[in-house]
Amino acid sequence: MAVLEIRKYPEEVLKKKASPVKEIDEAVRRLVDDMVETMYAAPGIGLAAPQVGVSKRIVVIDISSKEEEFPLIVLANPRIIEAEGLVDSEEGCLSVPQYTSVVKRAERVIVKGLDIKGTPVEIEGTGLLARVLQHEIDHLDGVLFVDRLSTIKKEFFKKRYLKAVKAGY
Repeated sequence: MAVLEIRKYPEEVLKKKASPVKEIDEAVRRLVDDMVETMYAAPGIGLAAPQVGVSKRIVVIDISSKEEEFPLIVLANPRIIEAEGLVDSEEGCLSVPQYTSVVKRAERVIVKGLDIKGTPVEIEGTGLLARVLQHEIDHLDGVLFVDRLSTIKKEFFKKRYLKAVKAGY
């Protein structure tokens, strides 16, 4: 296993729709292992393959440090099939370090995908799990949480964040 480089805004790979996983093979399992190691090293609670420069529809999520009842989740080709309710909450992202903002997301989601064995799974998420599922699936569609901000907040973010990046923060 290896800790991979986390790609940062505004890198192009973060803006592209990721390709579906055709088969859960040894290469995918290795990538998942590396993604899990990278997520824990960051430290983070979710990571999508595009964030490590791989344009594949794979996410890893572990919110167990925040909510004990949830084990590591690995999903290939996840898609939201149901969403309800709306809630505002603070979000951050490993690809947009040192920046957080309030984002409106569904309060409850049902997601279908494949587990690490290639078996179809369905996960219902509420609260933090719902938020992280939506955030990571957004990455697979080339959407960052800052893309969900109001126009004014987005412009403020771009000016402030890019200025900080240029200054070496």
